This record gives sequence, structure tokens and C-alpha cells, in this order.
Amino acid sequence: MLIECENLSVHLRRREILQNISLSVNSGEIVTIIGPNGSGKSTLFKAIIGAVPSSSGVIHKKQGLRIGYVPQKLHIDEALPITVKRFMNLPSGHSQLAIEEALENAGASKLESEQLMDLSGGQFQRVLLARALLGQPDLLLLDEATQGLDHRGSAEFYRQISHVRDKLGCGIVMISHELHVVMRQTDRVICLNGNICCQGKPEAVSDSPEYYALFGLDRDNESALYLHRNHHRNTLPAEMTHAG
Repeated sequence: MLIECENLSVHLRRREILQNISLSVNSGEIVTIIGPNGSGKSTLFKAIIGAVPSSSGVIHKKQGLRIGYVPQKLHIDEALPITVKRFMNLPSGHSQLAIEEALENAGASKLESEQLMDLSGGQFQRVLLARALLGQPDLLLLDEATQGLDHRGSAEFYRQISHVRDKLGCGIVMISHELHVVMRQTDRVICLNGNICCQGKPEAVSDSPEYYALFGLDRDNESALYLHRNHHRNTLPAEMTHAG
């Protein structure tokens, strides 16, 4: 076991963000966390990496656990001339072999000499993934890493994540709003809304009453699903493709 949260709660600014979260992640396992905006998904990641303190509960980590993190966004001055290779060497240098291996594992091996600002959204996310892989992590955390990518770009990125798991054997936890896209690439889904509403295999979760209730959906009303999918296209695009 790489990491285990036991009855984890987090309060920020006197407000309870997470309540009694218990979960574990094993080597070679892909876990996807879904939930509406404000449900505590990013806060859970911050608690795992130690960026925010827990109010109660315990986080058990494998001794010497190495964590790689792919952020939701990374703001870089567009006027800054910087190549992918130089970006990979920040803040401290890495060997050429390490950089080449990380880029290859992220599906970005041809981008080393490119200017960072010239990359497409999908290419940039792969470079961020490569940077997270430089430390050869045991556990890889991805915080909505496909935000801003189209459906095809998201699907390709998640396939690359599955390749990373198969090749490196690391555990992976992803935050995503795209259950229909990640279903084939994930082993377990956790529905989060301050607490864990339901969890299990993606097919079971996508058909569970708790999943429908989490997003305020009527599982018997196909038009409601269509309206929800399109109204929330930027945050919850088409989760219900495989539901019901």
C-alpha cells in the first residue's frame, strides 16, 4: 500500500472541507476522484502532499514515498523564452538521460527543443506530466490535468496515463469531471462531496443512485441528462455516457 487516509477531516477558515475521508491507493492502481466544484477534491490532494494540515484523522504513507504532482494549471509569462529542456531542469538540473526518459514516458519525446509557449494545450500537459515523472514517483497525483483539452485530447492524455502506470508500476490518483472518458483507464472511482458518497468500479459507480444524486440528475429522464451534460460542458462534460 502506497498511501492510506484514515478518517481524514480538513477545516479551512473555520469551514469543514473534508469529513471522515478513508481511502487507500496501491502500486499499479489508477483511482479517479470525481465530484462537483467545491467538493474538496483539490483540498484532498493538498492534504496528501502536506500543503494543508488535517484537522483530524491520519495519513499513512509508505516509507520513502515519492510523489509526483501534475497541477490543474501552471501560469508562465508568455514573454519568457524557455525551451522544454530548460523547463525540465527547473529548479535544479537533471541528467540528459533522466529528461529523455521522462519525456518519452509522457509521450513528449519530440518536444525537448521546442519553446514552451509554442506548445499546444495537450503538448504542454504532457510536458507537465514528464516533469512530474522526473523524480520517478511511486504515487502520481493529477489535479484535473486535462482541463482545457477537447474530448480527443483528454482521451489521448488518459491513455498516456495508463501507459505510465503499465510501464512504471506507480499508483495514480486523478481528479476528473470526465467519467465517460476515464472509464476504460481507471480501476476505481471515488465520488466526493465533502465526504465519500460512493466508490467502486467505474461501471458500478456510473449506475449508482448516489452518483446521480451527487450531480442532481434524474436517471429516468434522458432529456435531463442531455441538458445537464451541455449546461456543465466546461465542468462536467458527458459523465453519463455510460450511465444507466
